[in-house]
Amino acid sequence: MEFLPISWRLQGKQALLVGGGEVALRKGRLLHRSGAILKVVAPEVCDELRQIVAEGSGKLLERNFENSDIEQCALVICATDDAAENARIANLAGECNVPVNVVDNPSLGDFIFPAIVDRSPVLISISSSGASPVLARKLRSQLESTLPARWGRLADLMARFRQPLKDKLDNVGARRLFWEQALDSPIVEKVMAGKDSEAEAMLAQAIDAADATSLSRGEVYLVGAGPGDPDLLTFRALRLLQKADVVLYDRLVGQGIVDLARRDAEMVYVGKARDKHALPQDNINELLVHYAKQGKKVCRLKGGDPFIFGRGGEEIDLIVQEGIDFQVVPGITAASGCAAYGGIPLTHRDHAQSVRFVTGHRKDGTVTLDWEHLVSDTETVVFYMGLVGLRQICNQLIAHGRQGETPIALVSRGTTDLQEVITGTLESLPDKIEGREIHAPTLIIVGSVVSLHPKFGWFKKSNE
Repeated sequence: MEFLPISWRLQGKQALLVGGGEVALRKGRLLHRSGAILKVVAPEVCDELRQIVAEGSGKLLERNFENSDIEQCALVICATDDAAENARIANLAGECNVPVNVVDNPSLGDFIFPAIVDRSPVLISISSSGASPVLARKLRSQLESTLPARWGRLADLMARFRQPLKDKLDNVGARRLFWEQALDSPIVEKVMAGKDSEAEAMLAQAIDAADATSLSRGEVYLVGAGPGDPDLLTFRALRLLQKADVVLYDRLVGQGIVDLARRDAEMVYVGKARDKHALPQDNINELLVHYAKQGKKVCRLKGGDPFIFGRGGEEIDLIVQEGIDFQVVPGITAASGCAAYGGIPLTHRDHAQSVRFVTGHRKDGTVTLDWEHLVSDTETVVFYMGLVGLRQICNQLIAHGRQGETPIALVSRGTTDLQEVITGTLESLPDKIEGREIHAPTLIIVGSVVSLHPKFGWFKKSNE
């Protein structure tokens, strides 16, 4: 992150704007709307900028910039058409410890102007860190079209009731949960429909009925994070992740997904690598109960789907015993996500009429499975956690009747930008990857559907 996004209160503060043309005018409009007092310095100043300065009781100096102009200014905007002069003023501002922006040259300044979606008092700023202002404006236009203008009125309504709620609930956590529930209630629709008086009455009634004990009751969210691509997270998963006070996550959850949690949430890494556990499963189960009994909303964020080789049932079992409220949010399991991104349909009328998910995880150094039921030519078999046991899996399938020429795919870090798909046959694939560095997590797909990968592979060129 090259720039820290902040909201800066400028009401009543003097802002120096050097330049008087169209570029300076655009910055002058924003500064005027923010309540800053403009000091404009330029030999020539356009009429609209003159008017803005007058309306804001600012100062207009129709001459070249002088070093003393920077005194008592909260910030400086360099918007002349002279690059060398802009650089000189920016350097002077730095020496005076005054934040400076150089239009069209962000590398010389301390801050940049984002694209803004204005639903005052709600403001959304969008920045490309100066890399592509056009992209930032494009994103702004998309947000403008989806955010109702009345969101500002909703924020004003909530502001008026902040103190009454604080008088009713002295616990800050309970107040946050109240507002979260209010924003999921019909109150919002009343405001959007222009029925402000009805919304106000409903909000007052809700505050009167608010109960800190029930609001502060702990709850556990068992959330499937999907196979890796943050875009595959469900809306419900995202909403609960951002609601959680505590997030327990493991190595199968990508950083892009972890970063979507609330900034003030407590993040607890419990993650497991093969044969190496940051925390034993029993300890994870106990942690969920521990945090929930403190009245916290706890998100157990799990790669894939929590109920498909995710031990979700074990974690929920203890939660149920302790009488703790919980929700389970399904996620796109690795088999579905990795197969789709690898261009391998798990079922296909001409290849496979069923699919079976099995775990290839070793137990006592062996892969113990019901092999004779995994050799149908019309069924796709997907092995989770099978990389170490790959040779044994292939040998056992062949020994129990599956043809050695059966196609097989090994998908590494599926659905991410680092995805790699290695294909071969039951006979050839173990030797093909011998001595090769394969990155977890991996998934193994066996069946004739794998033969469709060269034709259907769309996400990324595989390494074959």
